[in-house]
Amino acid sequence: MESILLPKQPHPAVSYLRVGRLLYFSLILFILESWVYGVQLMEAWNNASGYIVAIWAWCFLFSFIHIYLVIMDGWSRYQNYKRAKDQFFIHGFRPRIADIYIVSKCQRMAAETAAEELGIKEEVQTYYKSCGVKWYHYIPYFMVKEPLFMFKKHFWSRTFLEKNYTPKFDFQNMPQATSV
Repeated sequence: MESILLPKQPHPAVSYLRVGRLLYFSLILFILESWVYGVQLMEAWNNASGYIVAIWAWCFLFSFIHIYLVIMDGWSRYQNYKRAKDQFFIHGFRPRIADIYIVSKCQRMAAETAAEELGIKEEVQTYYKSCGVKWYHYIPYFMVKEPLFMFKKHFWSRTFLEKNYTPKFDFQNMPQATSV
């Protein structure tokens, strides 16, 4: 078997952050939003009517819960990334593999990050474009097709509770191309 020379592989922590960069940006916003709502809630608690307290409490809980959902979503996308990287490494670019991750912007980013680290990102992006995926398609397709998605077990397990995936390969210790 011929030795495959991979592009320089980033540290797993870098890959983790790259996979979920949109999610972690929103995480910062939800933390700031929770802080603002928390301050407003405490102010209302001391000085306002019960209705105002209820409104600020609802806003605070909404944004605070999203902190945990975003963290879980980021972890799940990292599991997608590890699986996609193994699949692309074993099989090369295959539309069937790319189709697994076409459902949402975050899943596509996981597949594209894996593909980039293997040197096949252009093929994956070209395929997604040929399927009609645009850069502004942030809302997952299933949310548009199925308005009651939140009541489906598949949504919760696929979005926030993806099982831990142990990579089959140690990409850090494989031969890597050096940039000159």
